[in-house]
Amino acid sequence: MARRNGEETSAAWMLDRLAALCAFDTTTGSEDNGLPPLRALLTELGADVSLQLVAPGRHNVFAQWSSAPQILFSTHLDTVPPFIPPTRNGDFLHGRGTCDAKGQLVCQLAAIQSLLAQGHTDVAWLGVVGEETDSIGAQAAVAHFAARCKALRGVVNGEPTENLLATGQRGALQIKLRTRGIPAHSGLPELGRSAIWPMLDWLQRLRGIPERLDAELGPEIWNLGLLRCGEAPNVVPANAEALLFVRALPGCDFATAVQKLAPAEAEVVIVSQSPADRYPTMAGFRHAFVPFGSDAPRLRQLAKSNTVVLVGPGSIRVAHTADECITGADLAAGKDLLIRLGHQLLAERVRIPL
Repeated sequence: MARRNGEETSAAWMLDRLAALCAFDTTTGSEDNGLPPLRALLTELGADVSLQLVAPGRHNVFAQWSSAPQILFSTHLDTVPPFIPPTRNGDFLHGRGTCDAKGQLVCQLAAIQSLLAQGHTDVAWLGVVGEETDSIGAQAAVAHFAARCKALRGVVNGEPTENLLATGQRGALQIKLRTRGIPAHSGLPELGRSAIWPMLDWLQRLRGIPERLDAELGPEIWNLGLLRCGEAPNVVPANAEALLFVRALPGCDFATAVQKLAPAEAEVVIVSQSPADRYPTMAGFRHAFVPFGSDAPRLRQLAKSNTVVLVGPGSIRVAHTADECITGADLAAGKDLLIRLGHQLLAERVRIPL
């Protein structure tokens, strides 16, 4: 049975359930560790629960309250390492997953409880594995649960956006750069050729590329995430490799610039890429661009109108850090926002961006 009509899921209720979920280590690959408290919570809310095996020991979780849901709330079940157990101090809850993204989970289920109490049983909830790495859960869910989502008017994907609706998200482009040299004894460097110096010069030229800016998605930026070179300090290095991560805007030509600015005998490899995405504008809600990626571009395929909203309580500034936290006030505000979103999505008053 669902909770009694009028029995509110308060901030204290949400913090209690969130602390219980965060007590389990669900770093990517170990998501099933958190199934017992999650299933208990969904049972408390009277959900019909289905599990989808995505990989050994890793399940997506689908909960529904009717056979033809019109709104799907979703977030991810995995967290980044290391596991940090929850600690509570008044209204603050610290620990891994408190905002990214178990706080989203609890906030969404609290909003669903209120919608159920108002008679809106046409809702569903989806928890997916693997968002923090390869989005394997979202990809599997789109194929597996499409038949149950034929009536969906929209998907609400939870991430810590400080309760502001995301205007979209930048694309993700990973590029590997390689330079080759000739090894030699460091006492006779003239007999060899270093692979490091042309790599460093190449990276410096890339730093001079003018920044592009999109009013809805923010700036196009890139990060030098990995730099590997050399074998020993007394050997002229024969190889150098750099891995770049680009937060790409529509029309991104960064890969072309990388190739154009490359030194002789260099190699450029596109490791992975996904396009930028824009999300609907909804009247009466505040919007902002977000600096991160999410499963929203994949999950929006489940909605018949391709409608997706990316929003949730908490801040990305503390996500993935030792200081990750959320407050009861954040959760309460997020719950109220999600209830309003639910009403608006049921009325289909959204503008789909071209």
